[in-house]
Amino acid sequence: MADENVKNEAVKNEAVTSGGEEFTVVNEQGTTRSFNKDGRQGGRGGNDRRQRGRGRRDEPQAPKEFEEVTVAIDRVARVVKGGRRFRFKALVAVGDGKNRVGVGVAKGQDVTAAVNKATDRAKKNIVAINLQGTTIPHEVEAKETGAVVLMKPAPEGFGIVAGGVVRTILGLTGITNVSSKSLGSTNKVNIAYATIKGLASLQPKSEWVTRKNAPAKAEKIAKVDKAAKVVTVDKTAKVEKVVTAEKAEKAAKPSAKGAK
Repeated sequence: MADENVKNEAVKNEAVTSGGEEFTVVNEQGTTRSFNKDGRQGGRGGNDRRQRGRGRRDEPQAPKEFEEVTVAIDRVARVVKGGRRFRFKALVAVGDGKNRVGVGVAKGQDVTAAVNKATDRAKKNIVAINLQGTTIPHEVEAKETGAVVLMKPAPEGFGIVAGGVVRTILGLTGITNVSSKSLGSTNKVNIAYATIKGLASLQPKSEWVTRKNAPAKAEKIAKVDKAAKVVTVDKTAKVEKVVTAEKAEKAAKPSAKGAK
């Protein structure tokens, strides 16, 4: 054994002094040992593999399209013959930080399975919302079963004044100034769906109905043509009625009682 160690040490020293990059020593039992140019033992399981693994971790990852947030995880039970079967229910919200957001609910045998299913459903239920800068264009109130969510626009620098589920969902959008209040049930799933319903119902300022662009009142115009027929047109209802000339003349002339 001593002769073998002396032999290996001599070969190692010879390779180091000769400037060899890497060399291998094989003993009588067939065991191989690798040494680098500094005389340190390397090979499988050495520093090279750790460095390669460290390099893979340092590689930049591609940015995700949506940010995913797990809002709530609950344990649910189903009573069957022989006892209960427990599962997990996950509520997940996803958003791109701009004007797209969605929520999903799913159940699974474990937490990971439930979260993955809920995330897939949330991505399938993405809705686009209309924003006005960093706030919402107008006040909105949405109801989902027993949950009622009220949201109002806020000035710049106001921040997100909301609680729990509503704050989480709004944080996944480009809304940074809004005031919100949950008025009904405290069920997180219903509040989440009510929030999405309210955001989806927002209308841009260009589509608002005001006094200036409101539809005109119903006007009826009667015209007597040469065929002794009168066509009465209701502009709002877009309905045409044909009456005789005699009825048109009676309608045009003031009554005798009115003249007196």
